[in-house]
Amino acid sequence: MSGESTSSPTSFSADAMTAPPQLTFDAADRILILAPHPDDESLACGGVVQRAVAQGLPVRIVFLTYGDNNEWSFMVYRRRPELLPWQVHAMGEVRHAEAVAAAAALGVAPKALTFLGYPDFGTLHIWGSHWGPAAPFRSMLTRVTAVPYADAYRPGAPYTGEAIVQDLAGILHDFQPTQVFVSHPADHNPDHQALYLFTQIALWGHEGRPQVHPYLVHYPRWPRPRGLAPGRVIAPPGQLGTRCDWHALQLSAEELVGKATALQAHQTQYGYCRAYLDSFMATNELYGDFPVARLTGEHNTSLALGAAAAEPADELEDVERARFVGLESYTVQLSAGVLALGIGLSRPLGREVAAGFYAFGYRADRPFAAMPKLHVEVGELRHRVTDRGRALPRGAVEVRRDACAIDVRIPLPTLGQPERVMLSAATRLGELPLSTQPWRVVEVADQAGLS
Repeated sequence: MSGESTSSPTSFSADAMTAPPQLTFDAADRILILAPHPDDESLACGGVVQRAVAQGLPVRIVFLTYGDNNEWSFMVYRRRPELLPWQVHAMGEVRHAEAVAAAAALGVAPKALTFLGYPDFGTLHIWGSHWGPAAPFRSMLTRVTAVPYADAYRPGAPYTGEAIVQDLAGILHDFQPTQVFVSHPADHNPDHQALYLFTQIALWGHEGRPQVHPYLVHYPRWPRPRGLAPGRVIAPPGQLGTRCDWHALQLSAEELVGKATALQAHQTQYGYCRAYLDSFMATNELYGDFPVARLTGEHNTSLALGAAAAEPADELEDVERARFVGLESYTVQLSAGVLALGIGLSRPLGREVAAGFYAFGYRADRPFAAMPKLHVEVGELRHRVTDRGRALPRGAVEVRRDACAIDVRIPLPTLGQPERVMLSAATRLGELPLSTQPWRVVEVADQAGLS
C-alpha cells in the first residue's frame, strides 16, 4: 500500500506473534469501499472510512445488494414475516436508508454512496451460471430478474454476470481509486465471495492498478468471543493466519465511537444480531489476501492451496454433522498442458454428499462471459462435468478417485487456454455447504509460453 509503514511491536494473538503492518494513506489516495450488503461497510471499514474522511481523501462506498433477502432480521424489525415481493422490495429500501444514516455517522454524504441492486443471496449463483446466453437469475423473494430499485446505479440491469462486471468496471473507471476494500474470498457468505470474484474480473480489465484489501466478515467460530469485549484486538482465524498477507488499521477512541454509531444505524441488523455485530467493535480493522500463486508447468510444480475446515460448523444440525466430510488437503499442478486438481477427504463421500471442483478460465483478450467455467461434481458413485450448466462430453475432463482422494485433470484448451484460473472446491450435503476451499487465483504459463 502507498505510504505503508510498520507499527511498533505489540502483542497481536497466539496465531500471529507480531503485529501486522499498519495501513496508512497518502494525500493522493482515493478510497473505494465495496460492500456486499448494507452494514458490511461499517463492520469491516468503519475506521478506514473515518480515517480517510479526516484526511480529506475522496471516499466512495458501493453496495452490491440492498440486503433485501434477510427475512429473519426483517421479522425481528417488523415483528411479522415480510415475504411478499413488494414487502421484500420495501425492506430493501429500509436497508438503503439505514446505509445512508450509517454513512453520515462515518462522515460520508449520500452522494458518495452507490447501490447496484443485485439479488441478495443470489450473486454467487449469477457468478456460477448466469453468463452469455444463459437466462438472468431470478431472485428468490423479489421474483425479479433485473434491478428493481429506481434509486439504484443502473435500474433494470439484468441479473447476469456481465451486468455486474460492467457496473463495477464503470465505477472503477469513473472514480479511479488507488485503494479498494472488498470482501474476502475465504468469507463463508456467498455474496461476499461473489463480490470479490466479480471485482477481480473488473480490476483485470481496469487501466489503473489500485491496492486491494479484502476484509473478512463471515467465518466459522470467528471472531470470538461474541459481543462487546473492551480492548479487543481482532486476529486472523487460525486457518488463515499464515496463508494471507495481513495488514491492520488501529482505531482511535473517537473512531470506535463513530463505528459504533454507524453499526447501530443499521437497525434491522443490529436488532437481529447485535452480539455478532458488536464482535467487530475492536481496536483494529484487519485486511489480507492470499499471495499470488503461479504455475509454469516447467518442473511439474505442485502448489498446496491449504486445508479447509476439518470440523463441522456450529450451525449444522446433528444429522448433518454426522454426515460431514471435510477437505483436508487441496493441491493444483500443471504438467504437459494439463491442470491437475486434487483434494483429500476426511472420510469417503456418503449418500447425498458430493464434492465439487470449480475452475473458471480467464484471458485478457477474450470476454470473460465466453470463457469456460467448469464445475466437476463428484458423488458417491458417479461424477458429472459441466461448463456454464452444459454437460461436457465424456473424457473431456479426467476424474480419478479412491475412498478419500479425488483428482481431476483438465486440459488447458478445455479451460480456453487461460492466463489465469479461478479455483475452488467444496463438499456439500444436497445444497448445504459442508467444507469449502476459498476461491484462489492461479496464474498459468504452459510450455508454449502462455503467461
